[in-house]
Amino acid sequence: MQPENQFGSSAASGAAPVTITLPDGKTREYPGPVTGAEIAASIGPGLAKAAVLMKIDGELKDLATPVARDARVAIVTRDQPEALETLRHDAAHVLAEAAKELYPDVQVTFGPSTETGFYYDFARDQPFTPEDLEKIEARMHEIVKRDETISRAVWSRDEAVAYFKSIGENYKAEWIGEIPKDEEISVYRQGGFTDLCVGPHLPSTGRLGQAFKLTKVAGAYWRGDARNAQLQRVYGTAWGSEKDLAQYLTMLEEAEKRDHRRLGKELDLFHQQEEAVGSVFWHPKGWRLWLTIENYLRGRLERAGYVEVKTPQLLDRSLWEASGHWEKFRDAMFVAQSADERILAVKPMSCPGHVQIFRQGLKSYRELPLRMAEFGSCHRNEPSGALHGIMRVRAFTQDDAHIFCREDQVTAESIAFCELLLSVYRDFGFTDVKVKFSDRPPVRAGSDETWDRAEAGLKAAVEAAGLPYEMNPGEGAFYGPKLEFVLRDAIGRDWQCGTLQLDFVLPHRLEASYVGEDSQRHVPVMLHRAIFGSMERFIGILIEHYTGRFPLWLAPVQAVVATITSDADDYAAEVRAAADAAGLRVELDTTNEKINYKVREHSLAKIPVMLVVGKREAEQRTVALRRLGGKDQEILALDDAIARLTAEAATPHG
Repeated sequence: MQPENQFGSSAASGAAPVTITLPDGKTREYPGPVTGAEIAASIGPGLAKAAVLMKIDGELKDLATPVARDARVAIVTRDQPEALETLRHDAAHVLAEAAKELYPDVQVTFGPSTETGFYYDFARDQPFTPEDLEKIEARMHEIVKRDETISRAVWSRDEAVAYFKSIGENYKAEWIGEIPKDEEISVYRQGGFTDLCVGPHLPSTGRLGQAFKLTKVAGAYWRGDARNAQLQRVYGTAWGSEKDLAQYLTMLEEAEKRDHRRLGKELDLFHQQEEAVGSVFWHPKGWRLWLTIENYLRGRLERAGYVEVKTPQLLDRSLWEASGHWEKFRDAMFVAQSADERILAVKPMSCPGHVQIFRQGLKSYRELPLRMAEFGSCHRNEPSGALHGIMRVRAFTQDDAHIFCREDQVTAESIAFCELLLSVYRDFGFTDVKVKFSDRPPVRAGSDETWDRAEAGLKAAVEAAGLPYEMNPGEGAFYGPKLEFVLRDAIGRDWQCGTLQLDFVLPHRLEASYVGEDSQRHVPVMLHRAIFGSMERFIGILIEHYTGRFPLWLAPVQAVVATITSDADDYAAEVRAAADAAGLRVELDTTNEKINYKVREHSLAKIPVMLVVGKREAEQRTVALRRLGGKDQEILALDDAIARLTAEAATPHG
């Protein structure tokens, strides 16, 4: 039976007056505790109708929360960005309520908001079908139309456990039993549905609006542990308006067309299989694309003063313990034991190996900065459920580099790196890049004083570089703060790729030093940096950004020489040889097919250029140049065509 106490709220009688300071600095006096809804109503009926949440001294709360002391209060309306996360969280609750009404045997577990929507994990013997999702979504729309009041209550641990057990919600009861005893247990009720939740929530289900859609169902494990019961995770998306929802669904359709896994197969770039989970088999065309990208970046790094190194794949456990990675990343490491019983780990990152190279021989301050780069092959034991094509793998190659420098060189090196990174992104067609500043995580190495220095140094550097940034609290590396560079692709999706991390900790732990101008030993500062992040993921992003239609300099096959008749076979071979000699990546098609068929097939393969030759072209030593997606062709002398394509295919900054 549901406890009868504490749903809703009321002002205490005889309480002291409360002064509320609004965002514009104006104040309002109230005779006693006052709710956000009452504050909004006192300001005006329009605000009362639009209000969905409030902020009390910057903390987001339900409108029904009583303010019993002087405070700064901001009323949040449905169209403000702060409301969107709560709106999506409410959508998860409405999803759970709908599922319980339609399928009373289902048990609810957790249902958070996500970056673009929400999900809820359900325990149910029968799998949800697409038809089930349609029914649930229809019931969700009904619940919104009912405009059920959403109210909060605080229960004791015992009554909360007893209630959820009484209605068969054993997962909720189990979770409540593990909540710390000093932590408040709050529940929310809407209609006949009650859920454990910290909130905040909208005033009623009607405020959610109808701009939501269920998208898919997938497997999940209770509390994310594969040893626990398997659940069904129903995903959905929710937005502030029907227009925003329609735009997002259109983007999803476009993303499906661009899926790198499908395009990778269609374009014969790579494949993956069960015998090598989380790894990639690169086919000739895919590996050609890889080498083009790697060689481009290698050239940029050489011109920027980097030296390239290569470090071992297997390193003794003792080194990872000294660096701190063993404690932090042990579960993600692949470990091997040698015949002499030494414990070795396959490297998940290259930084400790680079420190070992730095430590060889005495270094002088005059040798700094030392910029050390590696296309480092790394392995991490990512959960199987997190793997996603070549975007999230277990075996990957980082475009890793570490800059060993003096503290007074940090700003200049950071500016130089930011300029290099942005220039590289522009060459690949990405011009919309934002920066996030990730500060100290809860679990970290190094003292607070060290972190204060590191965060101040990195902030000074990014500000000196003239780059605006947004804070990403608690997401720094365990040894130092970092900048995360997020690029936006052709359909508006954000991808975090590059990083710059300022580290005082690791070189100290691994005993790196240089001789300073004072002839004393000093510990260098270490800047960890990457531009692509991982080669695999960046290539996946490129495939989707361009829908496989790469610019000429990147295309694995830049042109195909195709014959109209067999009379031109010999001349076609000459054309291909001339293109090869000019450094172009060209294939020859002398198959006995009609030219229209060849044009269609090579267009599907997204070859940027076709050089069509027949008897007339052979006699005149010309080619008919056709561009991918174009209907017209241009007749050019062979030498002119090769010269033009060679210029167009030049590597940027080459």
